[in-house]
Amino acid sequence: MIALTDISKRHGQQVLFVGASLQLDPGEKVGLTGPNGAGKSTLFRLITGEEHPDEGDVSIPKRLTIGHFRQDMGEMSGQSVLDEAIAGSGRLGSLHHEIEQLEHDMADPAKADDMDRILARFGEVQAEYQDLGGYELEARAKEILHGLGFRDEQIAGDVGALSGGWKMRVGMAKVLLGNFDVLLMDEPTNHLDIESILWLETFLKDTRSAVLMTCHDKDFMNRVVSRIIDIDNGELTSYTGDYDFMEREQKLRTAEQAAAFARQEAMIARMQRFIDRFGTHVAKAAQAQSRQKKIDKIERLEPPKKREVVPFHFQTPPRSGEDVAVLKGVVKKYGARAVYQGFDFEVRRGERWCVMGQNGSGKTTLLKMVAGVLTPDGGVVKIGPSVKMGYFAQQALDVLDPERTVYEQIDYHFHLAPTGTKRTLLGAFQFSGDDVDKRIAVLSGGEKSRLVLAQMLFDPPNFLVLDEPTNHLDLVTKQMLVQTLADYEGTMLFVSHDRTFLRGLANRVLDVSACASGGQPQIYHGSYVEWVKKTGMEAPGVHA
Repeated sequence: MIALTDISKRHGQQVLFVGASLQLDPGEKVGLTGPNGAGKSTLFRLITGEEHPDEGDVSIPKRLTIGHFRQDMGEMSGQSVLDEAIAGSGRLGSLHHEIEQLEHDMADPAKADDMDRILARFGEVQAEYQDLGGYELEARAKEILHGLGFRDEQIAGDVGALSGGWKMRVGMAKVLLGNFDVLLMDEPTNHLDIESILWLETFLKDTRSAVLMTCHDKDFMNRVVSRIIDIDNGELTSYTGDYDFMEREQKLRTAEQAAAFARQEAMIARMQRFIDRFGTHVAKAAQAQSRQKKIDKIERLEPPKKREVVPFHFQTPPRSGEDVAVLKGVVKKYGARAVYQGFDFEVRRGERWCVMGQNGSGKTTLLKMVAGVLTPDGGVVKIGPSVKMGYFAQQALDVLDPERTVYEQIDYHFHLAPTGTKRTLLGAFQFSGDDVDKRIAVLSGGEKSRLVLAQMLFDPPNFLVLDEPTNHLDLVTKQMLVQTLADYEGTMLFVSHDRTFLRGLANRVLDVSACASGGQPQIYHGSYVEWVKKTGMEAPGVHA
């Protein structure tokens, strides 16, 4: 269906692809992986025609329709969420709005002289619209928007009033609604909560469309795709299986490559020792020369390139008392709506609480009250006297000085620490080489998140309050963060939509879902894994 054959592409001095090939078949679900800057976004732009290869061919059938979800979805304003979703959904959306305009024209007395043409066009558009299933379009749009977490009042409301994250969901709804032959999905889970992620998994598995996607959610990738294409060092390597399969295959190939490299190095070393010993020996000089010629003709193997996850072993945080945070009779209201009513909750030393619940149920509100960012309307939030808290939220990125470089930011706060230790920390959070000299002003959201987490964990508090810490983090950094925090000896209270993070760290579950409808939170004194097994749900209301 889509074929890229022997493509080569460079951006300035950076070589992205060298003689690389890819084929995407009808209905196939494929994941695209590779380190930052490897060329994943460029590959999407080659398929959409926004860029062209320096060499090679991109073959796409003329009638093939492609929906492209990207992180930059452009401006949205001036109409309802529903109309915005429909308007951007490809051919069906165009027909939908043309029918609305034609119906308006037919009711306009000023256009009576042009009525024959209007009626003829209305008949043509209506027939095509019906053939494409257009009369179910509005119902399908609402179903998709509900799946992505929108409430009815939001769907009817002004799209321009939404935050950036919610506008991204509208952008995704446009792509999912368009009934395209191919869906190109660039990090689709970035702005979604776990309930919406689980809904999207099912949608993409069931769609007739072929899917090519990048994603920083390992569980999502494993459940949706049946093939992985890995971009590295200018090449595209295909693995028939999910992300876990690719990881196993890569480890096996790396081990085989390392063994072959070691054998060749040992053989060359033996020959070189003979040459060094007998090169000037009259009787064996000819043998030494022969071996030197063999060495010169050997096609040298490359040592395996390793993308390693290196957990950072930070210092042990100071020990807190048993009572880390105590909430008694907490009340919190937004207008007439009470989120918490007489809520009692305790966090004790060593506990790692994950907070679960649908949008609007009060997850972030709870974390803000514990962190002291929000004051409860009633009751008491008490933090233990020996508690040193670290609070991470998206607004925590504001602690960074945009004029500093990555290294200067860490050096400013930990000036007396050894340079090697600081560079090791930054390397663990994927800042290596020239990356440490980047100005903070030019960093992406994901890079800023990594830097804030690095700064927080260099001198770790004994109580971490984390609101979506894995947002925008790539798979390698997420894996490192889970491995690092697994050895953390402090206490945690966090919200996360990443199931790898939840499974790896949570030993207590607080389900605040009932708060959205005036109920009380449910406390579970067991791990997230045990909670899923007991309830049959990976998120409140969503069965595993």
